[in-house]
Amino acid sequence: MPIRGEGWEMHIVRRSEQTRASDGKRRTVGSYQIFHDGVAQTGAAMKGMVAETRGPGANAPAGNNRRIEAKRYPLATQGGTNYKTWGYSESDGENAKPKPGIALTSTGQRSAILIHPGNGFLRSVGCINLCTSLPNAREMIDYIPSRKRVIAVIEDMKGFVARFPTTNGKPIPGAFVVIDGEP
Repeated sequence: MPIRGEGWEMHIVRRSEQTRASDGKRRTVGSYQIFHDGVAQTGAAMKGMVAETRGPGANAPAGNNRRIEAKRYPLATQGGTNYKTWGYSESDGENAKPKPGIALTSTGQRSAILIHPGNGFLRSVGCINLCTSLPNAREMIDYIPSRKRVIAVIEDMKGFVARFPTTNGKPIPGAFVVIDGEP
């Protein structure tokens, strides 16, 4: 599913699944690129890798412990206890809350599907963790660079989207994540 070239888009292309030898845990890895009206953005955080939980993608039933389906998702500001778009902690400490995050909407029976910082092998089920490189299952996600990527993506979106909401829990007009691939 290609991007439409309209508005703010994060294009994620799933590449493979990795299995950790020590315990058999699986994660999906892929790449991401940020686009403004179809133009690829440059900069360290405007492209990179993503980690998600194992597949196949499924948006039903709730609590299925899988990644979400490959498709186009509208975005919203996140206002939960653990993750927020506005008002996240300024501390880059791993235990500081709330952490930065953006919500995906129209996810069927799934809820609280977010783009947020990862740490270790994988941070959560269903969500998307931004990172630099995951060449194999032995490579862990480093929290501080992942957090910086999420913040840079949020700031880029705030700067590009004309009517970016000024509060949490609101749809972000013209902002989408497009996910391709079911490895």
